[in-house]
Amino acid sequence: MATVVVTDENFDEVVSKSQLPIVVDFWASWCGPCIAAEPIIEELAGAYAGKVVMGKLNVDENQAKAAEFGVMSIPTVIGFKNGQEVERKIGFGGKANYEDLIKRVSQVK
Repeated sequence: MATVVVTDENFDEVVSKSQLPIVVDFWASWCGPCIAAEPIIEELAGAYAGKVVMGKLNVDENQAKAAEFGVMSIPTVIGFKNGQEVERKIGFGGKANYEDLIKRVSQVK
């Protein structure tokens, strides 16, 4: 399963109405650590398919939601459950860092 593209326009539909927990990667194409994180985010989208939705929001193209959530550094990955933020990781910490966030948000083992 691939990641879901999240935008200012579809954010409420994708995040607030998701039946599953959702993890959104706030990123930009010029950000080296964001590019390093991309294959890991894609891998985790497949590994946790059916348990967690993995989304990506480009902060250059979607500044309103980035500002609303106070994203000042990228990559920032925010976990949502029932439309509410429950966990966030700032910076690229590797696969284990993202898996930890996923497990905290979704309560998956």
